[in-house]
Amino acid sequence: MVIGVMACQSKSMNTSDKTYALRLKPGQDLKLSLDSFVQVHQLEAAWIQTAVGSLTDYHIRFANQPNGSKATGHFEIVSLVGTLSVNGSHIHISVSDSTGKTIGGHLLEGNKIYTTAEIVIGSSNQFQFKRVEDGTTPWKELQVKELNKGQ
Repeated sequence: MVIGVMACQSKSMNTSDKTYALRLKPGQDLKLSLDSFVQVHQLEAAWIQTAVGSLTDYHIRFANQPNGSKATGHFEIVSLVGTLSVNGSHIHISVSDSTGKTIGGHLLEGNKIYTTAEIVIGSSNQFQFKRVEDGTTPWKELQVKELNKGQ
């Protein structure tokens, strides 16, 4: 269970689509909280629709780098995007500092919420997202499986 999260769920006209809105509170870890939310709700095919908030610490892996970079201060979350699944998620974040300098990359554990993180997540039961090595790259990449209706 994600502690300190308020979540709402609404259903669209397509009964397989759902929307969740949640707020993370000061001190929570952004990635761990998202991972927990996905597990609690057993989301197999979800995505981040929008997000805003702030961090006191960031931990981001920049493009083509083996390790993450960290900083402490006050940062605005200016973008948070990605695919979410109990079978593996892939999330990118962009943050800006007090001068407006913006950086971004792969979200890692260690991104601590400063005041809030307000996140809207969409999901569908029509698909299943998995991350597997498919030979096209050395990494586990997204594989989308369309599920039979009624599942």
